Amino acid sequence: MFKKILIANRGEIAVRIINACKELGIKACVIYSEADKDSLHVLKSDEAYYIGPAPARESYLNIDKIIDTVKKNKIEAVHPGYGFLAENARFIKRIESEGVTFIGPPAAVVELMGEKTAARRFVQEAGVPIVPGTTQSIKNNKQLKEIASEIGFPIILKAAAGGGGKGMRIVRNAEELEESFERAGSESLKAFGDDRIYIEKYIVNPKHIEVQVLSDKQGNHLHLFERECSIQRRHQKIIEEAPSSSINEKLRERITTAAISITKACNYLNAGTIEMLLDENNNFYFLEMNTRLQVEHPVTELITGVDIVKEQISIAAGNPISFRQSELKMSGCAVECRINAEDPHENFLPSTGTISDLTLPNIPGIRIDNGIRNGYTITSVYDSLMMKVISWDKSRSDSIKKMQYALKNLSLSGIICNIPLHLRVLNSDEFILSRHSINFLEGAYDHLTSFSEVSEGKNVAASAILGAYIKYQRSKLAPSKIGNNDQNKWTNSDEL
Repeated sequence: MFKKILIANRGEIAVRIINACKELGIKACVIYSEADKDSLHVLKSDEAYYIGPAPARESYLNIDKIIDTVKKNKIEAVHPGYGFLAENARFIKRIESEGVTFIGPPAAVVELMGEKTAARRFVQEAGVPIVPGTTQSIKNNKQLKEIASEIGFPIILKAAAGGGGKGMRIVRNAEELEESFERAGSESLKAFGDDRIYIEKYIVNPKHIEVQVLSDKQGNHLHLFERECSIQRRHQKIIEEAPSSSINEKLRERITTAAISITKACNYLNAGTIEMLLDENNNFYFLEMNTRLQVEHPVTELITGVDIVKEQISIAAGNPISFRQSELKMSGCAVECRINAEDPHENFLPSTGTISDLTLPNIPGIRIDNGIRNGYTITSVYDSLMMKVISWDKSRSDSIKKMQYALKNLSLSGIICNIPLHLRVLNSDEFILSRHSINFLEGAYDHLTSFSEVSEGKNVAASAILGAYIKYQRSKLAPSKIGNNDQNKWTNSDEL
């Protein structure tokens, strides 16, 4: 096993990996930018190395500086977390060229699955259904119009080099096509340095189902069942759960078997996730493969008892997966809410400010993967995710109730956050009855964030919390100061 690992990331995921390293008796080292010098991941690490100014391109994305840090500090292995350089094949090659282990898959696999059209071709050849559409990028407007007409509207334009909702546009008619194509390409170029766009048929009201996979150097390929991640904003997940209440055992077997066929075909190594879309007729289609640890991995850990991060480290050290597929069983249900510094009522506008009065609930069955602390300043430089609250109970309904209780007992001042929206979703009939799709927030956003709505029954509490919370914030903060005032506070419903 390694003695010294560098975590090339920040925030809650860096803290999560630090905890796993310490359980394994490994020295946990981190990098940090000027903006993160007082961060929780620096505080909890064994060694912390300054990497550069706040902008990510000058710090967390600066490969040369990270490689120099690795060499100077005799690092044995690098864990990338998620985001930043986690799926950067050039970074992986540089790490390995220094004789250092990358805790993740080989660069060749990352390149294959990171290029979305190539991944679609590969998976189709492996016998797994893909969403109808192109397996090559679109060259010009003429080809764009011809293919869109052949597939039929609505369609969705996607970045060939992308993910996370960037470079993505839904097009419902021919009049929107050229402008959407131009905007998608421009956004993709800005986000990924690549403006290539491909087309998929837009599946109406699908669910987002994903399978957690593990593969080792001994040729073992296992799955850890599935998660459902259908509550999304801007094509990015905010609530996840495991297992999915939308599928039965027969469908679970088909989806997980398809996922394993992909990992075997590409000789995968370490942890990854196969993402699928499930349509209203229970047909599933490959969406993409994330060749890294997922934000939502805790829900899988809670229903299986597997520590995915420790398995990642062990696999990278050359050990086989510590269990067999036949030994793995699901237990109960887990729900995760991503707590973001953003304003749901202002189209999820990022919020900035200094954290104060942070009180986390101490409740059996509640896990909190936290990346903030009192006195830490949230800036607009990085992703808005601050922490994840994860509940576990024997049934889905009890896990949802436990999550509601935990969120109402989490206090946080200094920024605007999305806890009220989480409560509103968790109380909605659509979510409780599993009738939601990935379009749920898009279609229900006004309903979920209405101040004036008069609700009945179980929806009263969440509606009151949301309305009172946002009215409270706006009464205390001028528009130009939102998120920068100590009066900005999320607290529980009794105090509101």
